[in-house]
Amino acid sequence: MSLTRTLAAVAALGLAVGAASYTPPAAAREYVSVTVGTRPPPPRFERVPPPRAGYVWAPGYWNWARGRYVWVDGHWYAARPGYVYRAPVWRPYGHGWRFERETWHRDRHWHR
Repeated sequence: MSLTRTLAAVAALGLAVGAASYTPPAAAREYVSVTVGTRPPPPRFERVPPPRAGYVWAPGYWNWARGRYVWVDGHWYAARPGYVYRAPVWRPYGHGWRFERETWHRDRHWHR
C-alpha cells in the first residue's frame, strides 16, 4: 500500500470514529411543575398596547414565588417565525392548581 493510501485510510478511520462518538449537546430544556393548594387571584386588568410588527404580546399572569402569588406584568417577545406563543395558565389539578409555563409551539399552518 502506498503512503498516500495509508494516510487516507487512517484519516477515514479517524473521521468514522469521531463521527460515531459524537453526541450533540442536549437542548437546554427543563420543566419545573408548580402545584399550589389555593386558587390564583383573578387576572389584573392590563391595557394591551397597540400591535408591534415583529413582536408578540405576552399578557401578565400570576406566578408563585416565596409562598405567595406575585403578579408578572405583560411584556413583548420578539416573534418567532413558524411558532405560536401560548401564555402561561393555571389549571385545576387534584385538590390544587398547577401552573403551566409559557411555551412556543410550532405553527402547523406556517410555511416559508
